[in-house]
Amino acid sequence: MKGLTSDDYDPAAVPISHAATVMLLDDRPDLHVLMVHRTAKVVFAPDNWVFPGGRVDPDDHLEDFDRLCRGLSDEQASTILEVDHGGLAWWIAAARETLEEAGLLLATSGTDATTIAEVRHLVLQDENLFADVLLERNITLDVTPIEEVARFITPMGPPRRFDARFFVARAPNDQDPSHDEGEIVNWEWVRPQDALDQWAAGEMEMMSPTVRMVACLARYDSADDVLAVAKKRLPYKRVRVDDPDGDYRVILPGEPGYEHAELEIESGWVRLWEE
Repeated sequence: MKGLTSDDYDPAAVPISHAATVMLLDDRPDLHVLMVHRTAKVVFAPDNWVFPGGRVDPDDHLEDFDRLCRGLSDEQASTILEVDHGGLAWWIAAARETLEEAGLLLATSGTDATTIAEVRHLVLQDENLFADVLLERNITLDVTPIEEVARFITPMGPPRRFDARFFVARAPNDQDPSHDEGEIVNWEWVRPQDALDQWAAGEMEMMSPTVRMVACLARYDSADDVLAVAKKRLPYKRVRVDDPDGDYRVILPGEPGYEHAELEIESGWVRLWEE
């Protein structure tokens, strides 16, 4: 619950769970990203603005990946994420969480608003049903438009820790967002720079990895620009920190001072940088 301190648990013993989170992009007419507002009642990131996201089980429905997804094999997905197997589980989780938290069914064909609403209703009752419901209704996810662009491991300290992969995708143009009235209490299309300004003013609470990724998006003018770089699948570059006077300035690849800043302070790696 909110207010839990390190005296209530052993920070070193907190397990790190796999997670996937999705930055949904749209040009309105300039670049906007969809952010959702978490209720203050949850344990992890209460009252924070985040991207839709949640847990990943790499072994869940492993034998059904070819039926659930098209456009990317599990071997290809696993290579992109540098895992032994089960890479497509991150893409499936990304699609599931976007449906749960934002009411959007990503990268699919042959579905209508009624079907999407029905699937979401079932998944909100039990998110473990997502793959089963898709299989029962012959809904196949086209995962090729969803690109992985970053990885962040939350620091030691919180009662829950995540090894989170960040993805980007263009929002479906024939669907409208809606929040679930559970963990999510609001949603908003926001310009990345506006989100950074509101965060700096204390008007929009965000976790450190969220801020870093919003800052990455703020470099671009359109969804096409972001996706063009994402599709290159550039090698990871680690975020660095410049803290000579205690001001703790995080520096992203390509920014002034990056080559001389500290490398090992933040556990974050990004692909959204220019060659």
